Amino acid sequence: MVVPIELLKQILADMLTTGRPARPPRPWLGLYPIEAEGHLVVGGVAANGPASRAGLKKGDLILAVGDQRVDSLALFFREVWQLGPAGTEIPLTIAHGDEIIKIVVSSADRNDFLKKPSLH
Repeated sequence: MVVPIELLKQILADMLTTGRPARPPRPWLGLYPIEAEGHLVVGGVAANGPASRAGLKKGDLILAVGDQRVDSLALFFREVWQLGPAGTEIPLTIAHGDEIIKIVVSSADRNDFLKKPSLH
């Protein structure tokens, strides 16, 4: 995990105690976008993750988050994160083949999908 140094001071105690910042978790879509030739392309989706359940597929183009067109990873994540914490409904406009579709992805807390260590 990478945390910019200027942000570390304000979350260091939380990270050492609980392993995560003491703020609501950001929305996670289970979507792995990549930038390609000025577009955002779905590079993959997490099995049984929110994007997979919403019907997103590898190769789909992400055109917008809500009403905001997105063409970079930074803009995509800023738009998703500003909509609210994990559990927020994220409206996306997707190019799926020749079809433009609007879908809503029910975001989740990524931590809920991570494999937990066995404690016994």
